[in-house]
Amino acid sequence: MRIEYDRDTCIGMFQCVAEWDGFERDSDAGKAVLVDSEEQDDDIFVREVPEDAELDAKFAARACPVDAIAVYDDDGEQIV
Repeated sequence: MRIEYDRDTCIGMFQCVAEWDGFERDSDAGKAVLVDSEEQDDDIFVREVPEDAELDAKFAARACPVDAIAVYDDDGEQIV
């Protein structure tokens, strides 16, 4: 499973930070940070989700008020 985060879309509500420690607060920028991610495109960050964190990653995606976070299964299908 992998998670994709659109930092440009993020409005800094930090709901994802409350749901999963894979996100951290960047108070200076007013945006969340996807920990241990790689920038795939401009402001699009991606990382693999550890098996023991899959549920938390899904909750983080669902909690985002602007849908800046998407979760994909191992087949590449978006599940959140």
